[in-house]
Amino acid sequence: MEVVEKVRLARATNRPTFADYLTLFDEFIEMHGDRVFGDDRAIIGGVGYFGKTAVTIIGIDKGKDIKEKLAKNFGMPHPEGYRKALRLMRQAEKFGRPIICFVDTSGAYPGLEAEERGQGEAIAKNLAEMMALRVPILSIIIGEGGSGGALALAVANYVAMAENAIYSVISPEGCASILWKDQARVADACKNLKCTADDLLKLGVIEKIIPETDKNIIEETRGTVEKFLKDFGKVTADKIVEQRYKRFRNLGY
Repeated sequence: MEVVEKVRLARATNRPTFADYLTLFDEFIEMHGDRVFGDDRAIIGGVGYFGKTAVTIIGIDKGKDIKEKLAKNFGMPHPEGYRKALRLMRQAEKFGRPIICFVDTSGAYPGLEAEERGQGEAIAKNLAEMMALRVPILSIIIGEGGSGGALALAVANYVAMAENAIYSVISPEGCASILWKDQARVADACKNLKCTADDLLKLGVIEKIIPETDKNIIEETRGTVEKFLKDFGKVTADKIVEQRYKRFRNLGY
């Protein structure tokens, strides 16, 4: 399959959103607000159970219909969304709960109001604090994984990616505009960005590709979550932090 086609599939409007993946969990209790400015509906977070294991669940949701998409800013979080996510991660560490993140965003919202409220600082703080959290973190790229807006929920011990998802430092359109000043070269950008799951698995940026077969992709994801919780269930906090640190230090080698 051409990379351009995978980019199209990653953005498809009929693709499952994070709200659909919440069916994997029992007794989900959503929590709101960053305790600084407000509540960002682009990021949903709370506490639930996977089987008998209490977990903190955080995800970026694009919405289904146009009304939802507008309310969720098409899955482009504001800084209060990232601060809400960090608040829930700190809470997870306090109570010893594993963290499971779902990423689906073209990137953090680049508007004036987001910059005024500290978009860059909010993302940077997530990156720094997630690296040192003493509970295991699983991140799953379920659609688009765009730039720092995606990485702010993906500093994890284990990163999985749906077969037709994409994960990149910039959108193909943005890359074509910056490198060649020519939107007609989006296909070249797609190819050179190495943004597909196959490329990123070879590069060691992700650990697993979740197949998108006739079986429900959400049910395909269940095994990934189950294995992650089993593998990290008895790992000490010191080892969890060390493994995450080594994982990122080894990227690019």
